[in-house]
Amino acid sequence: MNSVVEVQDLTKRFGRLTAVDDVSFIVREGEIFGLLGENGAGKTTTMEMLEGFQRPDAGSVHVLGQVPSHARRNWRDQIGLVLQESDFDPLHSVSETIGLFASFFSHPRGVDETLALVGLTNKANERVGKLSGGQKRRIDVALGIVGRPKLLFLDEPTTGFDPVARREFWRVIEGLRETGTSIILTTHYMEEAERLCDRLAIMAKGQIVAEGTSSALISALGTTTLRFELPDGIHLAALCEVAGVNFALRDNVVSALLGDDLELVLWRLITWTRSNGTALRHLEVLRPTLNDVFLGATGSDQ
Repeated sequence: MNSVVEVQDLTKRFGRLTAVDDVSFIVREGEIFGLLGENGAGKTTTMEMLEGFQRPDAGSVHVLGQVPSHARRNWRDQIGLVLQESDFDPLHSVSETIGLFASFFSHPRGVDETLALVGLTNKANERVGKLSGGQKRRIDVALGIVGRPKLLFLDEPTTGFDPVARREFWRVIEGLRETGTSIILTTHYMEEAERLCDRLAIMAKGQIVAEGTSSALISALGTTTLRFELPDGIHLAALCEVAGVNFALRDNVVSALLGDDLELVLWRLITWTRSNGTALRHLEVLRPTLNDVFLGATGSDQ
């Protein structure tokens, strides 16, 4: 599969601050690639270098085969941008605003098609200044996709969306991927990243600290919690010896963080309880989530 983005040893400094520190990754044609990180992690600066708004101090970046900071109009014609914030003329209607931006591209979508994709058909003749914050955010998205981009940058695209609107937008993005559009997404919503991203990279302090599919990252970096009520008449030490695990006890609830040894520990416990006529009441196996992995990888859970 061809790559649409190739980043190698990318570095960007602002005075003494190293905002992006020796970052490397690729984005393949037709995939959604997520950049996750806390505010200040370097996501936006990385995106700005990919978009051509910032020049790197070291390393290289190629987007659709060109260096973004030196690219010409034909390159821009293939790029779609949804920035964190935009400013529109409040007196223009929604359709006028989208029509204006459509005129900047050589093969744009129709205004009506674009309005339908972002759920603004019933606001076509409404003045932009009268829209809610969430509706204005939909205009941002509309302007990003109106040019039929080969590569779409989405920087926190669903901020301000209610849960229903967010899920509707996910279907739009998945539809774009099915047409071959490559997408780079930043988001603070872990459910969104897990649902949409084929692969993702987690950034902290300007560096990529984890990269892969969400399932691979959860499997490699996540820990599973095993929890149950301490059986009557059983000492914690006995359970630890049987299972080969250092359990913790709090409010009569036994718990432990486990990895690949989960199945073995469960087998030992269940075999032991059956042979002793004891039950593990309120047994729970809590699987890790992408949010757990994110917090662990960035040090936010400390």
